[in-house]
Amino acid sequence: MRQPTFQDNWLPSWKSSYPYDLLEIYGASDTLGYAYAYNNRRKHTLELIQKVAKPGAKILDVAAAQGNFTLLLAELGYDVTWNDLREDLIDYVKLKWESGLVHYAPGNIFDLNYDGQFDVVLITEVIEHVAHPDDFLKSIAKMLKPNGHIVLSTPNGGYFKNNLPRFSDCSDPSQYEPIQFQPNSDGHIFLLHLDEIERLVHQAGLVIEEIRLVTNPLTNGHIKLHHLLKILPKSWVKNFEEFTCSMPLALKRKLHTTTAALLNHPIQQ
Repeated sequence: MRQPTFQDNWLPSWKSSYPYDLLEIYGASDTLGYAYAYNNRRKHTLELIQKVAKPGAKILDVAAAQGNFTLLLAELGYDVTWNDLREDLIDYVKLKWESGLVHYAPGNIFDLNYDGQFDVVLITEVIEHVAHPDDFLKSIAKMLKPNGHIVLSTPNGGYFKNNLPRFSDCSDPSQYEPIQFQPNSDGHIFLLHLDEIERLVHQAGLVIEEIRLVTNPLTNGHIKLHHLLKILPKSWVKNFEEFTCSMPLALKRKLHTTTAALLNHPIQQ
């Protein structure tokens, strides 16, 4: 993935995306917790995709922002469609493109007619920004080919530092429609718990093939542990992450910040 050189005349959306790219892709280390957490999420996302889809498969990357997953998957040989509300980011993504097949489909994903077209739909850190996650997941499911898959990642609602409401406790989600689709953590509306994800998946006619709880407070630099990240070797952080991922589920629900899931759209009999 090509690294662009910052320009003063860039659009505001490009300027706000570039610092995240430095952390996520190009190795900046000024916010190690963010960089470690992103790399961890990318690792698990790619593992789940590669379990079910070979290069050449058609992938839709929803709310793909500056396109880091889009471009990485294209470089791995997938046929990728980038989507985001911010059409002005297309040329920024193209600035970073080096190889692979990428299509661009800007706009509200609810308005796009993509029924039955994709082998995999990628929704990383998206569903928590939507006022109606139940309708969102049903709409995404319709975009899959029979036996297609959704790879989802979202903040874990059961994490001990979470103070946002459960979706299932909200009697009128429509009240959040004016503030949905906002980027970054400030745009989080609900943080879904495992039981809620299981319920939403079932309502959408999907099945869970695999679910992972990942990224502990050290990896993420939470509760002032970011100070330790400055002195600990990467191997120690990695080993501690692997250790906490091997803990019993009850502990992982409280200790890990991120849920990653592989969902299947089974062939109807």
